[in-house]
Amino acid sequence: MKKQNKETNRPTHGVYHVQGEGDKGFWTKIGAAWLHKDERGANIILDCVPLTGRLVIRELSEENGANTGAQQ
Repeated sequence: MKKQNKETNRPTHGVYHVQGEGDKGFWTKIGAAWLHKDERGANIILDCVPLTGRLVIRELSEENGANTGAQQ
């Protein structure tokens, strides 16, 4: 996980709810995460809490805040 840019308060990671596996998996962005200064933890904000599936936290790209690896 990379450090948060001191000039902005943008999240460093996106939080996704994933249902299914492989090519049939469906990813829905449900929140964001900000690394702590010591990089040993993160604050996570969720817009919803899924009852099934799994949560995946992925690093966001610096250029546009878009996720570099999520399948949507």
